[in-house]
Amino acid sequence: MFRSFFLNPKWSSWSVLGTLVILIAIWYKVELDVQINNWFGDFYDGIQQILKAPNSVTFPEFLQKVMNFARIAGIAIAVSVLLEFFTKHYIFRWRTAMTEYYLSYWDKVRHIEGASQRIQEDTMRFARIMESLGESFIRAVLTLVAFLPVLWELSKNVTQLPWIGHVNHSLVYVALIFSIFGTVVLSVVGIKLPGLEFNNQRVEAAYRKELVLGEDDANRAQPETLRQLFDDIRKNNYILYLHYLYFDLVRWSYLQFAVVVPYIALGPSLIMGLLTLGTLQQVIRAFGKVQDAFQFLVKSWTTIVELLSIYKRLKGFEQQIKKC
Repeated sequence: MFRSFFLNPKWSSWSVLGTLVILIAIWYKVELDVQINNWFGDFYDGIQQILKAPNSVTFPEFLQKVMNFARIAGIAIAVSVLLEFFTKHYIFRWRTAMTEYYLSYWDKVRHIEGASQRIQEDTMRFARIMESLGESFIRAVLTLVAFLPVLWELSKNVTQLPWIGHVNHSLVYVALIFSIFGTVVLSVVGIKLPGLEFNNQRVEAAYRKELVLGEDDANRAQPETLRQLFDDIRKNNYILYLHYLYFDLVRWSYLQFAVVVPYIALGPSLIMGLLTLGTLQQVIRAFGKVQDAFQFLVKSWTTIVELLSIYKRLKGFEQQIKKC
């Protein structure tokens, strides 16, 4: 899964240089996020001054502030579009490397259950999800590197927390503790999901294989056989839906409550008038960025579950190859 792409000289230009390009692009996007956060602070402080002193700013001056945002946002859009285009090629090269490796053993592994699916579908999904999660993880780390100092500095005036009292740089600790709490809770709640997803892929593969064999052999894919195989699919999916029901309930409850957490933490400081409108916007956005980065596992858990199930299938496939 990894050696065929990252340790193969044939793909070094993509695996090494391509990864470097993606890292640089992600870092630049994070820097643009920091610039946008600073813009919000200046813009809303300006709005507050305008409301205090009407006609203190001309419309061209006001428009210039808006155009500053448009410039930063335009660059961000261009970088995002180009990165998405480049990433698609990167993923396909990774999939190609895995496919070439598995096909080199095709004569020996073609008898393995679901071999065609693992080479055609699982390689595609594995490369796509790995790149997506990898990019999200790197972005989360770089976001913390960029925004933690910003939130730390902005938290100087937020020293009072509800029910707790005085805490220096309190918002950093609130974001950290709340995110760790959510990650632990959802990890426990969703602990059964990877195994269930793996079983789901297994029964789907068995059903699909029987249908494919029935295309060329009239003795295969008989109604009773197909009915039994589909009953297995139905049973497994119903169990999976039940487990996702309570998992999604906990996940979405946590994420919705996370929206109001910074406002609750800022409550005492707002009531005491320690924050301007611009500072409030900066704090909320910076807190959101830091919290999102800390919540990487929370927001990616369902994708991680899917990746783990695919990894188990491909790992088992590679173990069969080694036995050949």
